[in-house]
Amino acid sequence: MGGIDTEAKHALVLEADTGQVLLDKGSEERIPPASMSKVMTAYMVFDYLKQGRAKLEDELPVSENAWRTQGSKMFVPLGSRIKIDDLLRGMIIQSGNDACIVLAEGLAGSTGAFVEQMNQKAKEIGLKDSHFANVDGLPDPDHYMTARDLATLALRTIQDFPDFYHYYGEKEFRFHTVAANYKEIDINQGNRNPLLYKDLGADGLKTGHTDEAGYSLLGSAKRGDRRVIVVLSGLPSMKARAQESERLIDWAFREFNNYQLFAKGDKVEDAEVWLGSEAKVPLTVDNNLIVTIPRKARRDMKVSVSYDKPVPAPLKKGEPVGKVVVTVPDMPPAEATLVAGADVDRMGALGRVAMAAAHLIWSRLH
Repeated sequence: MGGIDTEAKHALVLEADTGQVLLDKGSEERIPPASMSKVMTAYMVFDYLKQGRAKLEDELPVSENAWRTQGSKMFVPLGSRIKIDDLLRGMIIQSGNDACIVLAEGLAGSTGAFVEQMNQKAKEIGLKDSHFANVDGLPDPDHYMTARDLATLALRTIQDFPDFYHYYGEKEFRFHTVAANYKEIDINQGNRNPLLYKDLGADGLKTGHTDEAGYSLLGSAKRGDRRVIVVLSGLPSMKARAQESERLIDWAFREFNNYQLFAKGDKVEDAEVWLGSEAKVPLTVDNNLIVTIPRKARRDMKVSVSYDKPVPAPLKKGEPVGKVVVTVPDMPPAEATLVAGADVDRMGALGRVAMAAAHLIWSRLH
């Protein structure tokens, strides 16, 4: 679609508002999400905070299990207590596996209990083919996601937790900690998301890397009213990850645009009503109809309506009666529900008899 490919093994580029897929390369295939699965861990923590089951100022204890964990760290000191606010930054900005374990143990009692909650929540928010075996994304055959699910998770994070999404756009985190020799030190680590350091409108989300998965990225960028989500997995290097994600985001904003065809409540057309107290009813859309199409294809766009004519009475305002279909070459059609714009009662008994008689006479004459 759109004449572009990528060296990533799996990729998805998605227009956030319309859900239009701009590029799809194996987006339904299972991949090891590596540290991108920390976006699910963070989603769970945000949910605890939003429900009032925890507060950002709450301090959680560091167990030996968390302290000993391998891979990327925020370097939590054994036996200390750390604020959820700091742990979130350690997990999201520094990709700290130790921060993930402190959060999971502190909020759910154990990492196993937290993982169960992750899998339950994943189903609730529409992740169709994801399963979590741990809280940090370290390799495990039972730990997988799809590019499509990663994009869904990014969208749900942005929509469900606008008050917490800012963590993903922060470029660095300085963590004041205690070293093994009991000396106080500041550890400053930068965000590994390469998109944040370029003028792309990027404000999240997360990178990942393991030997098995290669280099991967779940990114989001906003320019004006548009937001684009990009998922890449299986790239050979950090450089390729940075270049490909930048190239695809620029391509999505340059080659495509959103066009509003109808606002909610706008009349699309008048439909004839069969046996109604009114002869016609206005048909409208129940939401703003916005389509994402290639800029150069706008003149080739066709809009059609589809419904059974005439529409039988009675009708309730807002009742679905058909659909509006928008087509452009080389893109899947976009659809919106067509609804009645007003109530229409059934015609009275005498009127129905007169209509039936008229119909009978008309059919005999023709």
